[in-house]
Amino acid sequence: MHPAVAVGLVFGGCCSNVVFLELLARQFPGCGNIVTFSQFLFIAVEGFIFETNFGRKKPAIPIRYYFTMVAMFFTVSVVNNYALNLNIAMPLHMIFRSGSLIASMALGIIILKKRYSVSKYTSIALVSVGIFICTFMSAKQVASDSSLNEEDGLQVFLWWLLGIAVLTFALLMSARMGIFQETLYKRFGKHSKEALFYNHALPLPGFLLLAPNIYHHAVLFSQSEPFQVPVIGLTLPIMWFYLLMNVITQYVCIRGVFILTTECTSLTVTLVVTLRKFVSLIFSILYFHNPFTAWHWLGTAFVFMGTLMYTEVWNSLGPFLARWRRRSKEE
Repeated sequence: MHPAVAVGLVFGGCCSNVVFLELLARQFPGCGNIVTFSQFLFIAVEGFIFETNFGRKKPAIPIRYYFTMVAMFFTVSVVNNYALNLNIAMPLHMIFRSGSLIASMALGIIILKKRYSVSKYTSIALVSVGIFICTFMSAKQVASDSSLNEEDGLQVFLWWLLGIAVLTFALLMSARMGIFQETLYKRFGKHSKEALFYNHALPLPGFLLLAPNIYHHAVLFSQSEPFQVPVIGLTLPIMWFYLLMNVITQYVCIRGVFILTTECTSLTVTLVVTLRKFVSLIFSILYFHNPFTAWHWLGTAFVFMGTLMYTEVWNSLGPFLARWRRRSKEE
């Protein structure tokens, strides 16, 4: 497949996914569990049919290793979505999750005894400063909310602090999972489609613990205003439509990233994903009118500059464009 198609899937799928997630979270901030469950179920069913051939294909990586990976993946997914219920605005949510490089480097030094160049440390410093600026300015906004009295304002601020702690935990857990995956792939080879299926299928029983919350939001979704789906003319509650589109766009996003990894280098994939996050951030600010000051823009610039510097993407961009032009001529 042409790289341009994969890039289109990443931008179209991932950016749309963020939009539908924000539409859901703005109406019901605590809907993270039903969103996560729906995404996991859809990808698990698709993988069961097309990857495992209805369970007849044996995994290349022993299943016991997947249980460890799944425990971390399930925790990260649930925690990240639940953070939206703790007064964390979507722009801050996206910026904070862009700080995964910090966690990956820290755990890489501690666990894998890695050493990095000065430019890598500089880029991480930029990302850290950027996240600190955005987080600090968001904290000031939460603490100075004029619509709340002093007691309620303090309570909201404390919930926000818990949200930041939750995002930090998810960031570290995600980095640890990345290191675990790296060691598995070195030992057994890369089997990303297989890992995608097991990471989504094995955690499904864990959602039984969240069943009351999922059922509660399913009822709330069913009580939302009716919406007629364009083209097909089907009428359903609008929140279910948002959830359906969130699940579909999540799948398109994941598939786009997977195709991109087979067509391009990992650095190019990082560039595309980073630019996609920036586009999603801009759209969230402009379309949903999320509060974003000049300080937030400065922090965002630091985060993305640091990310691009870390991946040394400028060195890989030239060969990528040359390959793109060559394939276009061949076609």
